[in-house]
Amino acid sequence: MSVPVTPRAAPLVSVRGLRKSVELPDGSPLEILRGVDLEVDAGSRVAIVGRSGSGKSTLLNVLGLLDTPTEGVHEFDGVDVGSAGSLRRDRVRGDDVGFVFQQFNLLQGRTALENVEVPLLYATGRAFWQRRRLALEMLDRVGLADRADTQPHRLSGGEQQRVAIARALVRSPRLILADEPTGALDVDTGRIVMELLETVATETGAALMTITHDPAVAARADVVHRIDHGVVVDPAALGVVGSGAVGAAAPAVTS
Repeated sequence: MSVPVTPRAAPLVSVRGLRKSVELPDGSPLEILRGVDLEVDAGSRVAIVGRSGSGKSTLLNVLGLLDTPTEGVHEFDGVDVGSAGSLRRDRVRGDDVGFVFQQFNLLQGRTALENVEVPLLYATGRAFWQRRRLALEMLDRVGLADRADTQPHRLSGGEQQRVAIARALVRSPRLILADEPTGALDVDTGRIVMELLETVATETGAALMTITHDPAVAARADVVHRIDHGVVVDPAALGVVGSGAVGAAAPAVTS
């Protein structure tokens, strides 16, 4: 008697033949992404590694709908967003994508609570009208409820990154994009930040994609992709597929 095979769920993010080029001052094209094929499953942990200038941040910007591809297919939850209009792309980005940056990008002169509230200013209904309560709840989840009224310059680097994480997650995104989230932190604080990101992502069922130069951070992912000269290398070739957070061996990363 044959055992029925459960079909694989469709990926949350899928790009095929993705290319991105920009025009140089002399009019010649500079190709940054050269035919990227990549899938990200809902709830997965993915790391992107590669040399500086290899196209990592450009890929993250395209996946996060901050930039548009020159060619190729970009789907989010089965919907073609690569060729969608700006309003549709803005809506998907605002509702379903959260960003965490190396330099935190907090608004100076605003409190931690006000920074976390910012994404909710673009929400509708309950999320908009209850934004202060939702922001305070998220600060509490990252352990900073007692610092809600503190401005960024009075917070440590680790605290600022936790505020940035709270801001990224306050709208419960389905995809979290983290660009060198531990790059400005010491080793111990970086580990705490990654544990926090992973915990909240697990609680909400979000996919977490991290760009990193740090082999220890890459080793925490389920799948590690290397990008080289704008092309993503098959993760099986790196020998770290399904490695998980404990005892994983990540590829050497050069900056």
